[in-house]
Amino acid sequence: MKRMKDAKTIRRAIEKVQDEKRFEHTLGVAYTATSLAMRYDVPIKDAEIAGLLHDCAKCMDDDKKIAFCEKHNIAFSDIERQNPYLLHAKVGSFIAMDTYHISDTDIINAILNHTTGRPGMSTLEKIIFVADYIEPNRKQAPNLAQIRKLAFMDLDQALLWILKDTLSYLNSIDGEIDPMTQKTYDYYVETLNKHTK
Repeated sequence: MKRMKDAKTIRRAIEKVQDEKRFEHTLGVAYTATSLAMRYDVPIKDAEIAGLLHDCAKCMDDDKKIAFCEKHNIAFSDIERQNPYLLHAKVGSFIAMDTYHISDTDIINAILNHTTGRPGMSTLEKIIFVADYIEPNRKQAPNLAQIRKLAFMDLDQALLWILKDTLSYLNSIDGEIDPMTQKTYDYYVETLNKHTK
């Protein structure tokens, strides 16, 4: 079995496949993820690698994403077919395993679920999801300053706020909502309400 590539090797490889702006975002997510990993007692290397790889398929052309999924039998929905940019997480998680030899399920899931989330996420999955939204290069997301503070105090509440703002934004522009985003939001509303009662 091939050995997992280390963070330095991954970083150099990612720089070659991403444009400058996307690479800056990737470094910002990796940096933020490692900071959150320190706060929430998650292995720092896992957070760094997941952060570096979360958008490894983002710069792939939409047609190529669809062809890639078809070639590798990666299931995708009609919504994803109509909006192939949504496929970068699925394609990226496959590339992480195939090209970068990542076998850690938690890292793979963090890459796979960083755009929509999912019910019952691990702490690492939540960290990558939140880091993607709050990283230092992000400037235009609503409630960004508050969510950045909250992320280091209560990861679940930060996650919920991001989901709520994402759904509000998509509804306001009449955008396609991936059903998993709604499902994730509903799950965490219910879960966190149970804990506060």
